[in-house]
Amino acid sequence: MSENILEIRNLHATVDGTEILKGLTLTLPAGEVHAMMGPNGSGKSTLSYVLAGREGYEVTAGEISYKGQDLLALAPDERAQAGIFLAFQYPVEIPGVANSVFLKAAVNAQRRARGEVELDAMDFLKRAKAELAALEMDQEFLSRPINVGFSGGEKKRNEVFQMAMLEPTLAVLDETDSGLDIDALRVVADGVNRLRAPDRSMLVITHYQRLLNHIVPDHIHVLAKGRIVASGGKELALELEEKGYAAFTGEKSAA
Repeated sequence: MSENILEIRNLHATVDGTEILKGLTLTLPAGEVHAMMGPNGSGKSTLSYVLAGREGYEVTAGEISYKGQDLLALAPDERAQAGIFLAFQYPVEIPGVANSVFLKAAVNAQRRARGEVELDAMDFLKRAKAELAALEMDQEFLSRPINVGFSGGEKKRNEVFQMAMLEPTLAVLDETDSGLDIDALRVVADGVNRLRAPDRSMLVITHYQRLLNHIVPDHIHVLAKGRIVASGGKELALELEEKGYAAFTGEKSAA
């Protein structure tokens, strides 16, 4: 029986005094990819930020266990060092900081936390170039400031590149498919699939079934009004595509 990487029990969380998550429960075993779908405002991004420890997102009840330890007791940097990665829906621009400088510092910070030898410049560059090639990205990305002047597709590829370099145990992808054309979607999905591993779990948050044609999840969950209202396999995504979220939320579709 596989280890559970993530266990969320009866999670309640507020943002600016408004309760967004209202009793969410989820288990994510090692080696599995789960997709989270739901309408706008259902709490998908809130869940991703709570897992990453973003400031302003207050957990008022419930528990989150990550590899058997209390995730809520860890600071954001400790969560990253423990192997949690969040790919943002809207990656921020950081002028003046080259991708290579940022990633080398992040990779070596994690290696230090794990008691591993840090990568020197040559080893880092060799590995980075290999990952860029796999993602069909130009090596100039290493010298460019983080996300500055990047297209939507380039930003999302850069998120997957960072994930590949950091080798997380738990990867949370918050609408990585938003703003991507068909070719960019394929490249990003291929990059994610290449990172599937028995000791790594992924939570893929998306609005659309089209991403799941490329990243086939082990399970799909529907989030509505702050809690999971349905779970299933690939057929659930197809049902959502056909009937919409109203069939699961009990609300009437907008005209």
